[in-house]
Amino acid sequence: MNRLLRLGLSIPFALPLYALLVLLGAISLPWNIAAMLLYPVLPVATGRALGRRAIAFAYRFFWAAASLSGMMRIDADCLDALREERGLIFVANHPTMLDALLLVARLPRSACIMKADLMRNIFLGAGARLARYIRNDSARTMVRLAVDDLRNGGQLVIFPEGTRTVTPPLNTFRPGVTLIAKLAQAPIQTVFIDTDSPYLGKGWPLWRVPPLPIVFRLSLGQRFAPSQDSNALLQQIELYYRQSMEQRAPDAQPACQTSRAPTLS
Repeated sequence: MNRLLRLGLSIPFALPLYALLVLLGAISLPWNIAAMLLYPVLPVATGRALGRRAIAFAYRFFWAAASLSGMMRIDADCLDALREERGLIFVANHPTMLDALLLVARLPRSACIMKADLMRNIFLGAGARLARYIRNDSARTMVRLAVDDLRNGGQLVIFPEGTRTVTPPLNTFRPGVTLIAKLAQAPIQTVFIDTDSPYLGKGWPLWRVPPLPIVFRLSLGQRFAPSQDSNALLQQIELYYRQSMEQRAPDAQPACQTSRAPTLS
């Protein structure tokens, strides 16, 4: 009986939330059809710039709709000051499936490193190919393409955990990001994603209604200079994340007041 009561009470909240997911699909599918047609005819540089800005615009529209509906509260303003900075790597923790959308919406120069199977997704693949997002099926090719993109003035969004957080506060970091930084001589800007919601975290099904509204707060952390010892730098950044996340209070306010964090050598 209690289960039926909870189900009945959740329906009025579930409908707007599912409507948002339908909206996301309704935005993504037509653009991916257009991107599929544009990919073979546009020059690489034009397609890359158009593809990335179109994705950023679409996701920013989605977050605006989510905020207006009252289903979500998003504070990601701290990224705006860095949106046009060239040759910058953003790393972030990875609590939910929505994290990449949060960053890309604010960073129209950025590329993501994506799982190869997502490149075949009808809602993502064609747009990602037009934007020259980077596949992760070959480590050597992934590093080469990421370095070339950064040298050409792009930005890179990476989640060093490799997947959504399984063992809070953080999974062990996987290698790659600091090697890319070393080869491209690109600084690494850390970003913290704070949320009090389990929605679309590891093991949370898409259809299960979470406590609402879902709150996301993004804040800038330290900026790390590239290092010749990429393994040591990776360990340093992981330790920085662990110590920072253990010290963060659940109700801490976002640190977006700092438009640019200091660089650590």
